[in-house]
Amino acid sequence: MKLFSRYLTTLLACAALLSACGQKDIIEKNPTEDTSQFVMLAEAVPDAILEIRYYGTYNFVGTRIDGYLQPTALLTRQAADSLRAVSNDVMAQGFRLKIYDAYRPQKAVDHFVRWAADPADTLMKRFFYPNLDKSVLFEQEYIILKSGHTRGSTVDLTLFDMSTEKELDMGGTFDWFGHESHPDFGGNPVDGTYIPNDTITEQQFRNRMILRSAMLRHGFRPLDSEWWHFTLDNEPFPDTYFTFPVMDINR
Repeated sequence: MKLFSRYLTTLLACAALLSACGQKDIIEKNPTEDTSQFVMLAEAVPDAILEIRYYGTYNFVGTRIDGYLQPTALLTRQAADSLRAVSNDVMAQGFRLKIYDAYRPQKAVDHFVRWAADPADTLMKRFFYPNLDKSVLFEQEYIILKSGHTRGSTVDLTLFDMSTEKELDMGGTFDWFGHESHPDFGGNPVDGTYIPNDTITEQQFRNRMILRSAMLRHGFRPLDSEWWHFTLDNEPFPDTYFTFPVMDINR
């Protein structure tokens, strides 16, 4: 009963917040439909591999996410330029970037919020959050009302090893809801020191550090809860949450 009560309180609070300062605020205050400062990563970073999870069904929801009309990736020009430098960096080390998500429209975030508010929808639980009850997703900020992705300068990615022709083993999957996804799980990401544990091997931790170090060298900042998530440090639209769909924007 206590768990249900806490879950209901969280949902009511989220609904009130969304009503008071969510979509209405976004549409009224920001130039949300302007794509002129965005580029397609397939053109800006041609060596990157695209696996846009939210266009398909293999994601934590289990269906295509609202706002993803094509399996492409978009970023602001500034973020794409910096990501091209990262791509060149890791290519010299024998890797390619693999992109899971980049710009994410607000309607996609709203889709996540609706999904998280439905306790009966656990289709993909065993793949992405087997150790969590959906009632804690808002509280632990796995699902939030606004995402940095919607500002256009955030990217979710991993490394593809050209010698093995496989993704580099990071010791955990993209969008895994759990502390194992934290960059500091299994070590200190600041100095690269590995801490022995039963979940992440030293090589897996080192692989995460290869990606992290390359992203930091070229102007991205990490997130403390997801090893795959990075935002351009000097993002051009820090207060703008865009709503145009993910699709080909060739002009």
